[in-house]
Amino acid sequence: MEAPAMEPGEMEAMLRAAAEFAPFVNDWFFSPANYSGAHGDDTVRQFLEQYPLPKLLGVRLMYLGWMKLLPHAWTKYFLRDMEHHFCQAMAFIQAGLLANSKNTRQLACKAVIHLLDKAGDSAVVVDTFVQHNLYPLLMNCLTEGDEEISAISLDGIKRLAQIPKGIEIIFPPNGQGSVQLHKVAAQSSSMARIRILSLVAKLFAVSTYTATAIYDSNLLSLFEDEIKDRGDMLKTLSALEVLYELVEHPHSNIFLLKTNLLQLMVDVINDSSADSIVRSRATLISGRLLSSADAFMTIDRNCVANLLLAIDKLLKMEESQNTDETESALEALGLIGTTSAGACLLLTDSSNAARHVVEASFGRQGRGKQLAALHAFGSISGVDRQEDQIKLDNQAEERLKRFVYTTARNSPKLTPSALLLSVLQQDPDIRITGYRVISGLVAREWCLMEICSKLDIINLVTDPKMEMTKLGMEARHDCCLAISKALSSSHLHEPSLSELIGKLNEAVKRGPYLSERKRVEPQPVVVPAERF
Repeated sequence: MEAPAMEPGEMEAMLRAAAEFAPFVNDWFFSPANYSGAHGDDTVRQFLEQYPLPKLLGVRLMYLGWMKLLPHAWTKYFLRDMEHHFCQAMAFIQAGLLANSKNTRQLACKAVIHLLDKAGDSAVVVDTFVQHNLYPLLMNCLTEGDEEISAISLDGIKRLAQIPKGIEIIFPPNGQGSVQLHKVAAQSSSMARIRILSLVAKLFAVSTYTATAIYDSNLLSLFEDEIKDRGDMLKTLSALEVLYELVEHPHSNIFLLKTNLLQLMVDVINDSSADSIVRSRATLISGRLLSSADAFMTIDRNCVANLLLAIDKLLKMEESQNTDETESALEALGLIGTTSAGACLLLTDSSNAARHVVEASFGRQGRGKQLAALHAFGSISGVDRQEDQIKLDNQAEERLKRFVYTTARNSPKLTPSALLLSVLQQDPDIRITGYRVISGLVAREWCLMEICSKLDIINLVTDPKMEMTKLGMEARHDCCLAISKALSSSHLHEPSLSELIGKLNEAVKRGPYLSERKRVEPQPVVVPAERF
């Protein structure tokens, strides 16, 4: 498709007029305050109305300096008074999207966004988009343009979807729109298909309504198609990266768990021929899919069991173990264990996947692995849950206690209190995750007794000079608060604990940021004159 053409005579007349008016139009656009040409404002407007920008785009006027005027023409002439030049603006956008010039196409894509931001009557915008066939042209820029044009056109389509009636252009009620995303993807290159997946992810985040439209249009199957074909690792990884972005949205689980995507992630994790980074990303996507409380209300439990077995198998591989895969697996278990339902499943499932988290939390087999394990252990123990949901059912609680005591018994530390103390004596990042674990575990009386039996733990968590970062100070204070709350609601009221309780109450009252350091006031110094 090309920009609007002109008859030879019309083009000759326009070239003569352009040569005469270009200098004055240049002043009018760039410095109107200083403009004092022979041609008034109305004359310049008359020229632009006689030869509108869509026609100017159809000829090569680079030598006259016209192309550099286009952004300013758009800003000054059209956008300043949108309601009076709406149709001209749309015609200009249409011509710009059809132009061969990269700069002009970029300008037209940006103009779409500007127009959608400024237009007040969304019904008029929708009608005009349809009349000027702009949506297919934007889609063409998305799939065929360079990286920058593609990104801008994607933002334009997303902005269109945010208009109440705009989504009807992308997903017509009768399902018979001029652009069928499924058909476009089937006829596109590998790179263009990934761009369409990115568009689906962006539209998915707009609202539950657009997410429903995507699900009803079966567009989520595009992800399945790209990920199933694992012959091209970069293509598969790109599709997984877009899917990873999509599962971040709060309402994604409602729709994604109705598809075969979770089972597909299990297949990827079990695929020994797949690249480790592909398996790592699939593991994290699985964790995110199961990180919400309502996930377990709709998902097939057999599929979840298969996932836990796949992660268990991955974590059992000791020889030549990939660090990224291990950390991703532990992080995924932490995501699943964020909710009560997920934590109970991890602790009671026959795979005993939670055992890997507890053992790795106290085993010094790599700093990254220990950090990931401690963070996951904190999530499973309930630090991220509401106070009344921290503790789990009896079977899960018994398993949790057994895992901790078994790990301690098989270590040189022998007791859970000694294990927790060893974590708090490591570097600041490890220590912060240790605070998380204690904040969650201390709701259990057996853990509270372990902590109270180790005065060194209390001394560390109540020491205001212990942490130097804001995150560390807040984590330490939250830990103090959790221990204090657990003590106040427990049956432990022995006189020997009075000093410990006093320390905790003082630390809680002091807050996270105040320390006991005394401020050194400046002192005057008297220097004998002989020194000079």
